[in-house]
Parts: sequence; structure tokens; C-alpha cells
Amino acid sequence: MMIVELIDGDDFRDRLVALGIRIPEHACPETCARMALRKHMEVGVPGLQELVREMMGKTDVLLPSVRAAIERFLLPGLR
Repeated sequence: MMIVELIDGDDFRDRLVALGIRIPEHACPETCARMALRKHMEVGVPGLQELVREMMGKTDVLLPSVRAAIERFLLPGLR
């Protein structure tokens, strides 16, 4: 049996925080994505585009709420 680690809202938040984005604990994926986009638009966030690309390449293990937040806020905002 293969066990797969799903990427949930906490994982998403942790990865964004690792890029230097300040996000409150227990923030939902939508809030995380909005705050990441705002920071990116204000000052830029090195590594954000790569993170989004990496995560969207793993849609099979992304929880739907995380995928939806990325698709709604970050994908359009990073183009």
C-alpha cells in the first residue's frame, strides 16, 4: 500500500511563510493566496512563481481548497 502526503492548507501556508510572506496561523488557503498575491504585487516575492508552478504540477495531491485558491488568486495574478 502506498501512502501519499496530501498538501493541505497548513502546508500551503508553511511554504508561503518560508518565502517570507507573513500570514496568520490557521489562515485558510484563500487568505494565504490573497496575502501572497498582495505581497507579490507590492514588493515581489522571489520563488513564488516557482512554488505555484511546483504545486500545480502536483494537483493529484493538492487538497481542492488549496488548488482552488491558487487557481483563483495566484495563477491570474502571476501572469
